[in-house]
Amino acid sequence: MDDTAQAAQTIAKFLQTFISSGGLRLRFRVKARSAKLRAADNGESSEASHDESATVEEGAGKDGPRALYVEFTGPDTALLTARNGELLNALEHIATKILRLEPEQQDLVVFDANQFKVNRDRQMHASATAAIERVSSTGRPHAFPPMNSRERRMLHMVLAESGLPTASSGEGPGRFVVLYPKGADTSEPFNYFPADANQTPPRRHDANQVRNAFRPRY
Repeated sequence: MDDTAQAAQTIAKFLQTFISSGGLRLRFRVKARSAKLRAADNGESSEASHDESATVEEGAGKDGPRALYVEFTGPDTALLTARNGELLNALEHIATKILRLEPEQQDLVVFDANQFKVNRDRQMHASATAAIERVSSTGRPHAFPPMNSRERRMLHMVLAESGLPTASSGEGPGRFVVLYPKGADTSEPFNYFPADANQTPPRRHDANQVRNAFRPRY
């Protein structure tokens, strides 16, 4: 992002419109910081209309690209984190499209609510550690549940420290990461092992289930 301050204002305007139109009880803060240091920043606050507030904090990061962190609070944060954070991830994705970020830049925008992403990242690290131990001891691949592109990239980086090969498999929202034992051919399509009760195929949401989840109730 060439102009981080302008990008932060653009995201703030988008979220103000979304919250106001939806009648949601949410507040948010946009922080512009060094992506590498993630240091605390100082800035100015401005109140938005209705129940939401927007704070754009501009940091003085000198190391690495500037990243934008959006933190939500308020009574309706549960709506953002429901169904494994689907709405939170959707808003994050829309923000990257509004800013016209390239795929390799999309990690520069992160949305979180009540530390949902922080806690999920911790769970991901714990799951990765357990998978590394399992694959090393059994010599058999391990498939993780479907994740979005940001989480898959993060998981690949965490698993890379083990020295074991990884690859992504599946398509669309059903795409997932597979951890392989050393020397395995990761170019071949991943096949599940029915005898392994712990390796059930990752679930992919049915389109009708997704539509019904967001259909208005009267």
